[in-house]
Amino acid sequence: MTGKKVWLITGAGRGLGVDIAKAALAAGHSVIATGRIPEQVPAAIGDHDDVLAVKLDVTRPEDAQAAVDAAVARFGRIDVLVNNAGNFYASTRASSRNSVPIRSATRSRRCCSAR
Repeated sequence: MTGKKVWLITGAGRGLGVDIAKAALAAGHSVIATGRIPEQVPAAIGDHDDVLAVKLDVTRPEDAQAAVDAAVARFGRIDVLVNNAGNFYASTRASSRNSVPIRSATRSRRCCSAR
């Protein structure tokens, strides 16, 4: 077996997932790049023979199974899982007029009560 690995990266259509996918490709690895909108992947990381873009909403177990099935069908295995998808939201209350913005890997949210 060579040093080439097969990476499955969730949330690979934007943000940190794009950077991780580009780094894996630059190192000579294969990437299953997943996201809710897989058509965004080629625009974000470019077209590569070693990339498979797959739809995956991490809240849908059937999407996860389909992504794994597609990965194994194309590359025969998955060596590395990068679970990057999702958002971070923290708050001491459901809503607060005294909240402050924070950045997640994918979008801004209002959180963290100032009281």
